[in-house]
Amino acid sequence: MPQYEIEQYELHVMKYRVEAENEADAIVRLLDGEAEAVDNGLEYIEVAEDFGLPVDEHRQLASQLTACGVPVGEHVIPSIRSVEQVE
Repeated sequence: MPQYEIEQYELHVMKYRVEAENEADAIVRLLDGEAEAVDNGLEYIEVAEDFGLPVDEHRQLASQLTACGVPVGEHVIPSIRSVEQVE
């Protein structure tokens, strides 16, 4: 039986620390790469179902998933970034 590697979009949170004049300045500095991670860990939040493979480019896969009872969005196959056969 073939094997597949699948990338799934997930939401994680990471905490940063930065010196700043106010909250807005702190966010600007974070976005500019000036903040330091509080630790090296990511905290899992949830699967990111708003992102996924475009249905227009993967119609056959979307149809197969729908036939299997997997909900497929109008524009994306939720949470899937890629799927490829490796063996």
